[in-house]
Amino acid sequence: MTELTYAQIDQTVLNTLERPRPRYWVFVALLLCGVLLGAGAWTYQIFVGIGVGGQNIPVAWGTYLINFVFWVGIAHSGTLISAILHLFRAGWRNPIARAAETMTVFAVCCAGLFPFIHLGRVWQVYYMLPIPNQRLLWPNFLSPLMFDVVAISTYLTVSSLFWYTGLVPDLAVVRDRSTGLRHKIFRILSLGWTGAHHQWLNYSRGYLFFAALATPLVISVHSVVSWDFALGIVPGWHTTIFAPYFVAGAIHSGLAMVLTLMIPLRRIFRYEAIITLNVLENVAKTMILTGLIVGLAYGTEYFLAWYSHNPVEWESFRWRAMGEYAYGLYFMVICNVLLPSLFLVKAVRRSIRWLFALSLVVNFGMWWERFVIIVGGVAHDFAPHSWGLYAPRLVEYCVMVGSFSLFFFLFLLFCKHMPSVSMTEMKETAHHAG
Repeated sequence: MTELTYAQIDQTVLNTLERPRPRYWVFVALLLCGVLLGAGAWTYQIFVGIGVGGQNIPVAWGTYLINFVFWVGIAHSGTLISAILHLFRAGWRNPIARAAETMTVFAVCCAGLFPFIHLGRVWQVYYMLPIPNQRLLWPNFLSPLMFDVVAISTYLTVSSLFWYTGLVPDLAVVRDRSTGLRHKIFRILSLGWTGAHHQWLNYSRGYLFFAALATPLVISVHSVVSWDFALGIVPGWHTTIFAPYFVAGAIHSGLAMVLTLMIPLRRIFRYEAIITLNVLENVAKTMILTGLIVGLAYGTEYFLAWYSHNPVEWESFRWRAMGEYAYGLYFMVICNVLLPSLFLVKAVRRSIRWLFALSLVVNFGMWWERFVIIVGGVAHDFAPHSWGLYAPRLVEYCVMVGSFSLFFFLFLLFCKHMPSVSMTEMKETAHHAG
């Protein structure tokens, strides 16, 4: 990375914007089919009713709520890497900051779809907006749905501005190296950037401002998501540990998704000189810390249930560990705590195969963590007569496939049409190294 000149950095990144190979369009077509599958399943649910998605007592929202919390969690790591590490001047963030910011925006978009999906009557979605309805009544500002709408909207707005601000100098580089229609498009997108001294001064101030503004949103937004659960009296939900628990889990899963995205990107676009093993190793080291915090949260949950001497609370946690969904608990502990501890071994941290495999494992485990919290809570509530088992239906699987396809579809389009690595920040790294 330090051996690259400014011109080589520009050329390496701009090469990714060339005409794609046929294999690229094959992946785009497959992901588009997945998106259409999810959209078709959602349309079918709208016309038939939300019951086709397995929404029933005692588990009301099922995988829709699981995926909502999962995608919100994925979105937070982008802000961690781009904003918090920028404030701390961590140089290793620069090669992966752009992809992390992009991941944040697209993950928030995927998460924002699920309140519409699990609402059922999507044509009445305006009841969740902070505006008076047709009966001149204001919505209930104490409703968790209102919390989600306000939090997600705020986070999406700030993240998008932060992401676009960092893109502007690189868009100007693409503008100057392109012709025809692409030149006209990037001339508009670059907002008249010329690289003048006052522009760089305002850019650095604005980027720093958005970094400082976005940093508390990492904590606040996912704390709001945790309050959706903590405001209820469901055993296993009504606890004050949920806010830091959810934040730690979100960062853990997001860092894993960064590795999942960056390792193939590094191979496909020949970014080995930019996204070095040291950069990936630092992400793995951060995952060691977040994994330990997540493991502490798991243990604290059970300790609080035992220490409270609340028989209903303890029975709920005992059932999670020994009941019909016990495999979910074992999945999340093994995948989120035990296996990531392999990153303590340097040979594992510096192995591309191990990094990629463990990132997939953590993403799998964090999805199951959400499953255990949501399904494990409401399926074994206070009243034994309402206990029941839940299994996702075909419509839910299709919607889930659609959400993952949409995320990777948008990310794939972005990487081929926009600079996927920040040339500006890479030049800063090369300058300081030189």
